Amino acid sequence: MMDQARSAISNLFGGEPLSYTRFSLARQVDGDNSHVEMKLAVDEEENVDNMKASARKPRRFNGRLCFGTIAVVIFFLIGFMIGYLGYCKRIEQKDCARLAEMETINSQNLQPEEDIPKSSRLYWADLKKLLSEKLDAIDFTDTIKQLSQNTYTPREAGSQKDENLAYYIENQFHDLKLSKVWRDEHYVKLQVKSSVAQNSVTIINATGDSYLLENPAGYVAYSKAAEVTGKLVHANFGTKKDFENLNYAVNGSLVIVRAGEITFAEKVANAQSFNAIGVLIYMDKNKFPVVKADLSLFGHAHLGTGDPYTPGFPSFNHTQFPPSQSSGLPSIPVQTISRETADKLFHQNMEGNCPPGWNVDSSCKLELTSDKTVKLVVRNELKETRILNIFGVIKGFEEPDRYIVVGAQRDSWGPGAAKSSVGTALLLKLAQTFSDMVLRGGFKPSRSIIFASWTAGDFGAVGATEWLEGYLSSLHLKAFTYINLDKVVLGTSKFKVSASPLLYTLIEKTMQDVKHPIDGKSLYRDSNWISNVKKLSFDNAAFPFLAYSGIPAVSFSFCEDEDYPYLDTTLDTYDLLIQKVPQLNKMVRVAAEVAGQFIIKLTHEIELNLDYDMYNNRILSFVRDLNQFRADIREMGLSLQWLYSARGDYFRATSRLTSDFHNAEKTNRFVMREINDRIMKVEYHFLSPYVSPRESPFRHIFWGYGSHTLSALMENLKLRQTNISAFNETLFRNQLALASWTIQGVANALSGDIWDIDNEF
Repeated sequence: MMDQARSAISNLFGGEPLSYTRFSLARQVDGDNSHVEMKLAVDEEENVDNMKASARKPRRFNGRLCFGTIAVVIFFLIGFMIGYLGYCKRIEQKDCARLAEMETINSQNLQPEEDIPKSSRLYWADLKKLLSEKLDAIDFTDTIKQLSQNTYTPREAGSQKDENLAYYIENQFHDLKLSKVWRDEHYVKLQVKSSVAQNSVTIINATGDSYLLENPAGYVAYSKAAEVTGKLVHANFGTKKDFENLNYAVNGSLVIVRAGEITFAEKVANAQSFNAIGVLIYMDKNKFPVVKADLSLFGHAHLGTGDPYTPGFPSFNHTQFPPSQSSGLPSIPVQTISRETADKLFHQNMEGNCPPGWNVDSSCKLELTSDKTVKLVVRNELKETRILNIFGVIKGFEEPDRYIVVGAQRDSWGPGAAKSSVGTALLLKLAQTFSDMVLRGGFKPSRSIIFASWTAGDFGAVGATEWLEGYLSSLHLKAFTYINLDKVVLGTSKFKVSASPLLYTLIEKTMQDVKHPIDGKSLYRDSNWISNVKKLSFDNAAFPFLAYSGIPAVSFSFCEDEDYPYLDTTLDTYDLLIQKVPQLNKMVRVAAEVAGQFIIKLTHEIELNLDYDMYNNRILSFVRDLNQFRADIREMGLSLQWLYSARGDYFRATSRLTSDFHNAEKTNRFVMREINDRIMKVEYHFLSPYVSPRESPFRHIFWGYGSHTLSALMENLKLRQTNISAFNETLFRNQLALASWTIQGVANALSGDIWDIDNEF
């Protein structure tokens, strides 16, 4: 091209051109219109003579004119370039300085991501400090008091008071600018006291005369509505061991038991298994010394959670489902009575001193005198009730489809200050705190946080369970932890916790990090604290998350050695709560810090804070317990080899997963998500796949309820030594095989891809 250009200029200045060139811009089909196609054209032969003759003289004149014009243009361009270059030299130093400054800034800001954290991601120490500062500015008692105003009457599930509070919470979530706020509506069957007939307890003499002991103000939901008459015997707390140790027959009699130790539902189920025909429950003076003698008590008798008339499926609309009921419903009537009525029974109608080991008041008696009977009448009725769960979510910035759920019960049979107002206030303040941390504090949680206000908790975690049943097929794939806020402050001296083993390490770190507000020491006081962790009870909303849905759950409480005396009574008021716990604001604040640290650690860090290795200890403990009966197992022609192998595979799977995490590139979100998915499904795979979610909804082999559980296996095996006639060998064979394969299934799932599974069976 340069040679052609020089030739053209030479021709312009030095003589006639031998030929001319014709340029055409041809658009290429590949979109490149910058390509220039140059074609050489010769004189067409048929017109060449005419063209030469006619064009020769004008070309010589026109050529001189063109040469002059081009020379002027060239001189102008040369002058322009000289001026432009001079201008550039004058600003060169300023531009260079500016460019150098920009290069310096860029070199500082464009470092590789792994060298410095992203500006939007805070360190744990920063987040902990930010959380603490936000909580320091909150007056928790003011909110608790506000929620407790005008609630000296019950706020039962589905009532107008309950709905009003639901709408208030919903509006609060909107005001906090949460990512999304929604409600969940169900139609459930709740059992309430009859509006036309009263429940009663009556004494009948041998002559047929009778006198009324009490028309109780309290009641037990889901009792069988019936009328029974018979002898009355005392069964202490009504535990299975209490019934087994009785020196008299329960068969065909009513039983009277003390409140505490286990749930009402378990007391009734135990009494029913020993052929009792009815149950009376009271609060004795030794365990509840401050309770008034005439105080009424509330509870429920469903051995399960959720609406017992839609077992295993959600109560969105009863008309869509055939009539059904839970196997956990009792077939006998049950009623709470006041201590005043219990004293009348003991002093005037019963005989025989209670065993000293029961640690009861000296007035306690064992049996009704032979010339009397007790008549129990229960007229409770079912009520179709619309209930509302309220939700608000702060969406995660990287994995919004993975979330923790933080929940609290909203309803209460009585005023419910300690039972529901504290938890609801804490729920609202945590939502406020984390919303503020995200909107103004720079916190960007990787995973989402769902705040949930449940109702019908007094009837057995009905609201929470119905939600779980409605989304059972997907929740275990998305929700990886549930934090329960119910009854978090009942005292000051003790910190008690119930949780999945997957959360033990997180709980311990938090206890070491959080200080008690009164003595200033950390909550971590005992290195052997795990041995004191109790199983979640049926009355705890965390129970269905863990045992039904396979979602790791935690519930904690500040309390005293003795039970809080006013729960489920008309005396669960704010005034008595603040009298019992004068440092209420400080205690709720530290409870908020515990829950807040759980939330941050579970949503902020790259790896899920779920310690899958802790189940190694649980499995090993079960194997050791079973080894004590290896002689009995050999006599049945069985071996524990399958169980040993399953336990070994689980251990190898956890070791491999730990190695995979350490070797993984932490910035590779795809790899980290795959590892976290394996971790979050561990709990779910401990749900036995061999039983029906409808017939045995609490399928967890460690924490569930039914013959598929490891505790049921051990109880059945022990009978071979203590009561061989009651031992069921066929059942045991199935229990051992299915327990082994369930554990093996967890190991396989934890290993990852199918080709990574080491199956040594």
